Amino acid sequence: MRISEAESRVMDVLWEKEPLTAEGVAAALADREEWQDATIKTLLNRLLKKGAITAERDGRRYLYRPLIQRADYVHEESRSFLDRLYGGQVSALVAHFSQSKALSKQEVDEIRALIEEIDRER
Repeated sequence: MRISEAESRVMDVLWEKEPLTAEGVAAALADREEWQDATIKTLLNRLLKKGAITAERDGRRYLYRPLIQRADYVHEESRSFLDRLYGGQVSALVAHFSQSKALSKQEVDEIRALIEEIDRER
């Protein structure tokens, strides 16, 4: 399932707290985005059509809930990103950042710790 950047911001709100009305989503995004209510309703409708969220009638309004878990979405997006740009190889991603001097000492230390943890688990 492909979720746009704007749609993912709506999903983030729903993952943080659910269920929410469209107005609740708008209020949660108000300090981050300058979107009109119509924009939020459009994004919610797109997510409904994609099957990413569900809507339950509550009187004269709808309550929205995510149907996909954040962890599943992050896993799929990460895998897609890695496949598209680095042939599915994590080492190529790390090499890119290493060669462009984009890794801080702290990040290198964190990567080392992760590798050591992986080695211990095997």
